[in-house]
Amino acid sequence: MSTTTAYLPARFGIAMAQVNESMWRVTRPSGDVVGHIERLPGADGDRFRARRLLPRSHRYLSLGEFWSIDDAIDCFRQG
Repeated sequence: MSTTTAYLPARFGIAMAQVNESMWRVTRPSGDVVGHIERLPGADGDRFRARRLLPRSHRYLSLGEFWSIDDAIDCFRQG
């Protein structure tokens, strides 16, 4: 198991809670859900998909796929 699965940073005004082995819920300190980050294992290594929750429509907006979880987390710095 990768050490990434235990990576739960709290920074940029967000926190992360692990939902399962390959997904984290991104929240504000108030507990409001901002989005999710999903680990996608692949032959070339893990990728991380960031998706922002659009609360009014209850849909997700894809923010992209990244080679590092830090880059995926950075997507949530704004907004």
